[in-house]
Amino acid sequence: MTVKLSARDQAIVEGELGKAAQMAMRILTTMAGVYGAPQLLDIESAHIDGCLYHGLSGLEFALRLVDGGAQVVVPATLNVGAVDLLHPEHFQGTAEHGQRARRLMQAYEQMGCRSIFTCAPYQATQRPPFGAQIAWAESNAIVFANSVLGARTNRYGDFIDICAAITGRAPAVGLHLTENRRGQILFRLVDIPQRLLHQDVFFPVLGYLIGAQAGSKIPVIEGLLPDTSEDQLKALGAATASSGAVALFHAIGVTPEAATFDEAFHNQPPEQVIPVTLANLRATLDHLGTVPDGQVDVVALGSPHFSLDEFDLLMPLLESYPPRPEVEFIVCTHRLVLAALQKRGWLTQLRAAGVQVVVDTCVVVTPIVRARQGALMTNSGKFAHYTPGNIGLQVIFGSMEECVRSGSLGHVWRDRGLWQA
Repeated sequence: MTVKLSARDQAIVEGELGKAAQMAMRILTTMAGVYGAPQLLDIESAHIDGCLYHGLSGLEFALRLVDGGAQVVVPATLNVGAVDLLHPEHFQGTAEHGQRARRLMQAYEQMGCRSIFTCAPYQATQRPPFGAQIAWAESNAIVFANSVLGARTNRYGDFIDICAAITGRAPAVGLHLTENRRGQILFRLVDIPQRLLHQDVFFPVLGYLIGAQAGSKIPVIEGLLPDTSEDQLKALGAATASSGAVALFHAIGVTPEAATFDEAFHNQPPEQVIPVTLANLRATLDHLGTVPDGQVDVVALGSPHFSLDEFDLLMPLLESYPPRPEVEFIVCTHRLVLAALQKRGWLTQLRAAGVQVVVDTCVVVTPIVRARQGALMTNSGKFAHYTPGNIGLQVIFGSMEECVRSGSLGHVWRDRGLWQA
């Protein structure tokens, strides 16, 4: 499809704003044609995933943009990189890998991107308002922005994200358009205990179930409590985007585009209705683990990055159940939370307890975990999904309390009442 360009778009294509902007616009318009977009639209912000080192091609691309004078024209934040720049001693990879990863992160900073290096920019910086057109990458950031904030972005990835930030434009297609944000599949909670609906551990399990069945369609959830917290929605969305390709979900009476059933479905009937029972959730819970409960070698929390509220829940648990010295205990977060931990004196307490606080990156995208075999326990649906393939460890899933108490014992502890009727 031929993409209609504005006068400014055409000027960029012709190189009037420099070589880097020209390259970015050419890539963007080519992809717009692939997406079937008739034109481009203005964006208000971008979140960039390309700063995570995967190989030389990504580094060479970024350096070419830098050499061409690239500068972002909208506020642009950076996703995790492959190195904790504040604590380089955490990195367990080769010196060459670390050097290239740092250079890539620096290249994106040179382009004017904000170096928050987090997968949860919505909890770290000024957030896009309802209805804002944005170009965000990183699966959980995308689904949170669309679902919880009501901003509008497609699933952007490496290279397209920075091209949008440099040009200030994105293809006018997909979830940028109101008609494409209608719910498609209804997930109806059936006889789920009220007690469980308040538990944080419920949400990654529900999200993982929904993502596996929804794929890339837009799910609508009926039955969540109106006071469902932001961190709970964060965990839910991250899990849907891990087991599936969900970029937007609606929760009736909870999320901003789903005040009612009819609003969520744009006054049309759902394509499919899927009941969610306690038995379904228990089956998903079993699927999230790859080994029976037993020895725990690593506890990893913070995917998406831990918020200060989550640390507030963690601190008293650690005080009661400090990790065993032989168990690696890692929590991933971002720099703004790290500063708050320092101010409250919590960082000193965490380190005294043997907890490794990681910023700028996370354990499934770069070598941080020292263990080369054994089991990693997590309360994150995303960590549970990616750990076996990315780290090579077996995985055990549980609530935050189950993770902390298991890390203290060295073997799995369970709250037997969590998933009972």
